[in-house]
Amino acid sequence: MNVLMSRQKALMHPAAKPLVFLLCLLPFIWLLYGAVANQLGANPAEALIRATGDWTLRFICIVLAVTPLRVVSATPALARFRRMLGLFAYFYVVVHLLSYSWFDMGFDVADIVKDIVKRPFILVGFLGFLLLTPLAATSFNAAIKALGAKRWQLLHKLVYLIAGLGLLHFFWMRSGKNDFAEVFVYAAIIAVLLGWRVRQYLKKKRLQPNLIRRSQLSKQ
Repeated sequence: MNVLMSRQKALMHPAAKPLVFLLCLLPFIWLLYGAVANQLGANPAEALIRATGDWTLRFICIVLAVTPLRVVSATPALARFRRMLGLFAYFYVVVHLLSYSWFDMGFDVADIVKDIVKRPFILVGFLGFLLLTPLAATSFNAAIKALGAKRWQLLHKLVYLIAGLGLLHFFWMRSGKNDFAEVFVYAAIIAVLLGWRVRQYLKKKRLQPNLIRRSQLSKQ
């Protein structure tokens, strides 16, 4: 009990959010330093594009992990970081898209559109970006009030589809080099996190009749 209380207290500390913010920003700072110091290898543009894509998928996995960790560890305070983590997922996908548009395509809109239509893995990645945009745009209390809690929750369930699209994008990208080791790792993580949610949903459905029956008996 003391450990749980200490954990809760630490997560609720005023310095906790700034610290998490800094930790989330560290990959970008490191990539920026690597680009300036010319330490991103023989092809820095490709390294930057791939690294920002990797970090987008990692942050999506982290966002999906918040609820299971919160429930399993009995640490409700973890929920206060979910919005920030989701916005960082969007930050890294924007940097990923900008890096591709700049280094690969020279910001030529016509060529970018042709490339998106022509190459399925880019089309899937771009679709994931489009779906993630309304989630980032509504990650504020005012948006929750405007949409209503139920509609807001329904909209943000798109994160499950986005995770699948991100994984497919990564799979197709790696298929060119026949390198699927990391793909399987991310697939396993996402499968476990989504499987946990399905299990919780089924558990809730099984318990629901008993809860309704108890409620009816208490009213008699």
